[in-house]
Amino acid sequence: MAKTADLFIRAEHADLMKKLNAWDIAYHQNDAPIVDDATYDDAKSRVLAIEAEYPELAVNGFSTHVGAAVSEKFKSYPHTVPMLSISDVFNEGEVRDWFDKLESTDLFVELKVDGLSFAARYEKGMLVRGLTRGSGIEGEDITANLLTIPDIPKKLSGEYPDVIEVRGEVYMARADFIALNETSDKKFANPRNAAAGSLRQLNPAITASRKLSAFGYTYGDLSARTWDTQSEYFEKLESWGFKTTRAWANRAQSVADVQKIYNDVMLIRDEIPFDIDGLVIKVNPIAVQEKMGSRANSPRWEIAYKFPAARGITKLNDITIQVGRTGVLTPVAELEPINIGGVVVSRATLHNADEIARLSVKIGDKVIVQRAGDVIPQIVSVAETSSESVPFVFPDVCPVCGGAVVQESGVVARRCVNSLSCPAQIRGELEHFVSKHAFDIDGFGSRQIELFTNMGWIKQAADIFTLIEKHSDELKDMDGFGEKSVSNLKSAIESAKNVDLYRLIYAIGIPDVGEVTAKLLAREFGSLEKLRVATCEQLTQIDGIGEVMAHEIVSFFHDEHAMSALDSLLQYVNIKNPEFKVIENGLLNGKRVVLTGTLSKYTRDGAKAILEQHGARVSGSVSAKTDIVIAGIAAGSKLTDAQKLGITIWSEEDFENAIK
Repeated sequence: MAKTADLFIRAEHADLMKKLNAWDIAYHQNDAPIVDDATYDDAKSRVLAIEAEYPELAVNGFSTHVGAAVSEKFKSYPHTVPMLSISDVFNEGEVRDWFDKLESTDLFVELKVDGLSFAARYEKGMLVRGLTRGSGIEGEDITANLLTIPDIPKKLSGEYPDVIEVRGEVYMARADFIALNETSDKKFANPRNAAAGSLRQLNPAITASRKLSAFGYTYGDLSARTWDTQSEYFEKLESWGFKTTRAWANRAQSVADVQKIYNDVMLIRDEIPFDIDGLVIKVNPIAVQEKMGSRANSPRWEIAYKFPAARGITKLNDITIQVGRTGVLTPVAELEPINIGGVVVSRATLHNADEIARLSVKIGDKVIVQRAGDVIPQIVSVAETSSESVPFVFPDVCPVCGGAVVQESGVVARRCVNSLSCPAQIRGELEHFVSKHAFDIDGFGSRQIELFTNMGWIKQAADIFTLIEKHSDELKDMDGFGEKSVSNLKSAIESAKNVDLYRLIYAIGIPDVGEVTAKLLAREFGSLEKLRVATCEQLTQIDGIGEVMAHEIVSFFHDEHAMSALDSLLQYVNIKNPEFKVIENGLLNGKRVVLTGTLSKYTRDGAKAILEQHGARVSGSVSAKTDIVIAGIAAGSKLTDAQKLGITIWSEEDFENAIK
């Protein structure tokens, strides 16, 4: 009988999922990783272990997760065949566990190239569409960009199927990466980021100006197969005009063979002219691959045997403190610069005071620093300490404003209590206010916030809307500004004055209230006036809002400073709420609906907005409380769960008929 997760396990699982989703968006959408591979892999391993022990949490959990949603900047298309990820293993024992379940011991071992995955569709030999992995179900259209890469043929040569989707990896060789960083104004952290940032350009000319390379390694949609093994497929790829990693590929029959290949490649890793982060081990016969099939997010017939994160030893020169918008103090390690895996590392996060205590790290220590091609490295442990090393004393006053620092019972973080006038918190709140999912003021970012707050022109959100009126002439005379840029900024600010209710609720910075909760509150209350006087009892009646969050919301609306700032803001904005006007007596009023797969005529957000307008509550996971599951193309485990629970399942046509 499956175990039931208690509140602590659920909270840990939810926290890990929140972090992993944010990290995936940073990595896959923004090409700007915010944690190193080792941190990501540790969190991923833990969340998968929780889901294995508590299957109820695997529903819509990380076990069914691939990549990240496609960016709104690009047109997107569904993958005809889902573009799954590969399960990771990190040691010989895990390789053996996988090996023991195989239906064939004929293995093909390839390099795991550290780049950006692509899918190139050919019809009658001509390249007709190129996509990124995206969510695995749909990808971003990068056809024009792929056409600029010499290693990806515009037309296949030799004999080829009528339809073949070649999948592979776009990468940047180390030498090309170094040359790009020497000549470019923008400095990339590593070759993977450079490749991803170059490929995911709206202007193909930028992609063409950067030296990208590519390997083919597998396939998706296919009209006919004329090869029987993965090794034969590599030969086909080369005959069509693609490059492969066949020069470094090997055959294996046992775990010992795999481990020898792993060790050999580790020895020559630095000699390979491009970055790799492991090996990909595949069952060689295609018939066996097809028989073994796939899990929700990864094939059973292949694994990625990851290399350990790159490490180095350097001196910890100092520990500084950063203050976030909620007042949380985060310690940062200031390191003697060190080159780790081709990247110069000078800073690392230390998370909190507990982490410093756990590491027993002191200023002046020699520390082991770990990274794996990402931007933010971590201190693994102390390598050497001395009598000259100095313990770090966590400050009891805010280093920015001098306000008191407190640590609430049961909370790890330490926080500056001076939320009213701490410059760091004010800047953080203002950056949140103008961000994409809040007021979305184009051209008003962190640089402008810092400039205007330092000059004393902006002290609260309302000041943004009087900025141009009060300081137009001064702005035009400042470096980086001119008549045109001031005019554009004025237009962006004016446009932002008309704001959806849920965006306003999200923007004003109520603790624990994210975009989803803001939408829920907007729909339930319909006006800011009603929300301001809501009680904890009313709030906890709403599905998805617990006692802690309800208390935070009520406390926020009883805070004199917060209400003074809100009232000042309301003088300049016009609240609109069109997408939450629920149709009366609608068929879907009060129904819990889950979307799965890809709809051909609607984006996920578009379908969700329509459902909410018709009174439905759209959820991300299937449970016994779910009323309807709308299943699109390549619907996954949510559809299977709905079938097991006997939940009503609609097609896209059923959905359209209902909303008519």
